[in-house]
Amino acid sequence: MSLPPYIYWLLSFVVVALAFVFLSPQLLRWQRRKELARATQEFKVRRESLEAKFFTLATSIGKPRGLRWTNCDWKPPVRFVRDRSTGMLTALVSVEIHFEAIEGGGMEDVAAVGDVRDASAVFHYEDGSWGTGGKALFNMNPETAVDKLEHQFEAMPV
Repeated sequence: MSLPPYIYWLLSFVVVALAFVFLSPQLLRWQRRKELARATQEFKVRRESLEAKFFTLATSIGKPRGLRWTNCDWKPPVRFVRDRSTGMLTALVSVEIHFEAIEGGGMEDVAAVGDVRDASAVFHYEDGSWGTGGKALFNMNPETAVDKLEHQFEAMPV
């Protein structure tokens, strides 16, 4: 007794669908590991220009109010994380930020203006390249940021 041809097509479709269902999580993990390796290498190559872009953008934003960014001392620690909601790779880089008061900005008499601020500079990997919006997470080095923002970021093993 021979089965009708459509049964063979149906069985083939079911096998392919099951393979897709069981293999897709592994494929996604493999793809994300490959993306992370490529992204970390590119970050190392472009780090200096990304730091310069960060400083340019951060100084133009006007935060904190009444202060002018004068210098960023970049530190070696970089922590790569993935945004839990979007899946976007993010690099958090340790930085010490120096400010001075802007004349008429209301901060001239504040003694703490000259204090060096620890922060994490934020960089995003999107469409195969790194960029930044000049955002800093103040009072958080990369490790502290990962701990405090664990609901938002998943730490990446590098």
